[in-house]
Amino acid sequence: MGGERKLLYWEGSSKKDFKAFPVPVQKDMGVALFVVQMGRTPDSAKPWKGLGSGIYELVEDHRGNTFRAVYTVRVRDTVHVLHAFQKKSMSGIATPLPDVALIERRLKAVLARHGPSGRR
Repeated sequence: MGGERKLLYWEGSSKKDFKAFPVPVQKDMGVALFVVQMGRTPDSAKPWKGLGSGIYELVEDHRGNTFRAVYTVRVRDTVHVLHAFQKKSMSGIATPLPDVALIERRLKAVLARHGPSGRR
């Protein structure tokens, strides 16, 4: 179950955005990302729908706000955080379309950099 820790990469502004989260959220998601780096799936991870397998999201609620980090494990031996954001919408559970489009763009960029051989 253990082994080598996978490298963690932050795409675009995801690290800066993550660092803007409240500290308790950063700590909880940071632990979850460490679990991912160790090759396991944290309890707080949910499959991200619509882009195929290997894409997950972490969701944390804090003081009435919802924070999300979307990552991929499709590229061998790495974890790529594609987007970190606060869900602003108060109605519905759907992710806003601009956030979905950004995640898709960043995923395509990661896969283009690593080529088909980098995929799981």
